[in-house]
Amino acid sequence: MSKGKILITPRSLSKNGHPGLTDLKTAGYEVLTPFPGRMPSEEQLEKVLPGCIGYLAGVEKVSAGLLEKCPDLRVISRNGVGIDNVDKKAAEKMGISLKITPGANSRGVAELTIGLMFSLIRSIPQTNNSIKSGNWDRLKGMEIQGKTLGVVGTGMIGQQVISMATGMGMKILAYDLYPNEYLGNRDDVKYCSMEELLSGSNIITLHCPAGDTPLIDEITIAQMKQGSYLINTARSGLVDAPALFSALESEKLAGYAVDAFDKEPPEPTPLLQHNKVITTAHIGGFTTESVDRAAFAAVKNLLDVLE
Repeated sequence: MSKGKILITPRSLSKNGHPGLTDLKTAGYEVLTPFPGRMPSEEQLEKVLPGCIGYLAGVEKVSAGLLEKCPDLRVISRNGVGIDNVDKKAAEKMGISLKITPGANSRGVAELTIGLMFSLIRSIPQTNNSIKSGNWDRLKGMEIQGKTLGVVGTGMIGQQVISMATGMGMKILAYDLYPNEYLGNRDDVKYCSMEELLSGSNIITLHCPAGDTPLIDEITIAQMKQGSYLINTARSGLVDAPALFSALESEKLAGYAVDAFDKEPPEPTPLLQHNKVITTAHIGGFTTESVDRAAFAAVKNLLDVLE
């Protein structure tokens, strides 16, 4: 007899399954994957989540209205660190535990950040597309040695980005509300104000939560170096899209790379279709290693609560 139902919605787990889910079945739970490889809508969730006692959630929105229809739900476990898609106040009110897997996908996101940095400064996607279109556009790039990388947010992802960047000869300006003591004692890393980071960096990368208003807007863009680059593998809400588009058009910004969207897949917009913008389909943590770490950790969090 089943101990209860557990809904699994992350696309990296629901499409082809994962060995970590076997631990749930072995423990006596019924595992539901009704949306293989797809992010469910709230209407779809309303048909399956009520009656579940556990929920291994992806990035889909989980509203207060949905949670109120799930009186049996005891725990929501995310296979990542972002949980702003869940109404936390409603979950707390209903006594639902919220669990995350800090650090599980840090390496994957950090490596993608470095990949996007090279793609931006060497115009790799643009020249690839040019040749495949029968053209031969040679776009001059720049080398990163001696350049300054501004890292906004020095948690686990930001720290790994810093480690890789300094290993390639970059200087680091860092900003965080809670500076890391070890990083702060390094000669090649300088914690500073946001204003100093913006004005002193050749490339800026975002690794922080989104607030009520965009961090990168018309005012903060004006403080950046002429011809600087911006990378966002964190949250789409960190940037003001129209302001960013204007900055690319005026060449205040030389390029933007993004792996985070409000909606997946996103609607076509002038910003995302700009020829100086590189987009990736939320693949930061979508590596074999990151998926494995996050899946096993998320399953453990479920069992820790339910058992």
